[in-house]
Amino acid sequence: MTAFVSISNLVRLFDVSKPWLNRVIERRPKAFLTAVSEVDFEIEERTTYALVGESGSGKSTIGRMIVGLLNPSGGQVLIEGVNLASETDPAKVDAVRSDIQMIFQDPYASLNPRWRVRDIIAEPVAARGGKTEGLAERLLEQVGLHPSDAGKFPHEFSGGQRQRICIARALASEPRLIVCDEPTSALDVSVQAQVLNLMSDLKDEFGLTYLLITHDLTVVRHMADRIGVLYLGRLVEEADPKSLFDDPKHPYTQMLLDAAPKMDGFGREVPPPQGEIPDPIAPPPGCAFHPRCSIATDICRQERPRMRDIRGARVACHLAE
Repeated sequence: MTAFVSISNLVRLFDVSKPWLNRVIERRPKAFLTAVSEVDFEIEERTTYALVGESGSGKSTIGRMIVGLLNPSGGQVLIEGVNLASETDPAKVDAVRSDIQMIFQDPYASLNPRWRVRDIIAEPVAARGGKTEGLAERLLEQVGLHPSDAGKFPHEFSGGQRQRICIARALASEPRLIVCDEPTSALDVSVQAQVLNLMSDLKDEFGLTYLLITHDLTVVRHMADRIGVLYLGRLVEEADPKSLFDDPKHPYTQMLLDAAPKMDGFGREVPPPQGEIPDPIAPPPGCAFHPRCSIATDICRQERPRMRDIRGARVACHLAE
């Protein structure tokens, strides 16, 4: 099976320097924040790939580079074999872009409050000159809302209903890949399950490919076909859900799973996560996790671990065995 999305050696830096005059007076060099550092993974067509990690680990930055909202500082993103950042053929770029949509984290901020729902949903198709008659009504019905809701404004809906409208908008242009950036984190727990079940059903119905960005491990366990764990912009482990949850191999993955809520966890004593995420402007040498790792040795402090295949997973840890 050919990978639908292929990411290799992906890097993204942000210039966080002080203004030029301040740097001259204080004799400071430019400062760069490393949001994504040498990340490699592939997404097969009609599967769900999940990126998990703490806030600030680079999940959303990767999602924005895949859809073309940000350009990589290094490495490449290939979608259907096309690199959107360097492709010079406008027809190829347009064809690939029409296959990609994004569902944003906040359903309150991602919908235009001045537009009716009908116009919001039909916008991706109208922008390309397509037919939009009856489109919004049909999609609203598919996401569990009433066709008459097309004439309303976003403020007339709850958070869960707004996220369903966002999903309908994403489906309007008949995409093949949808990047879902924390699609349920702003919703109540009871509504989260409804939205996730809807996304799962739509994936089967339309043959969609998902990149699911989330910090909620309970979500990825049931939705993902493959999971990548990010730490400080680096991919530290990648495996299928069963392998990851039953046999986590990286100390950071083990820490995340220990800290996650469990139905049978009443009364259990688990040590809290140790330390803080290091400064991404000046990341530690070697393995970025070594200041918080209980089994770190000298090689962890000196040499950055490379991804290796271990027992059905890819792990970036010198001591994973």
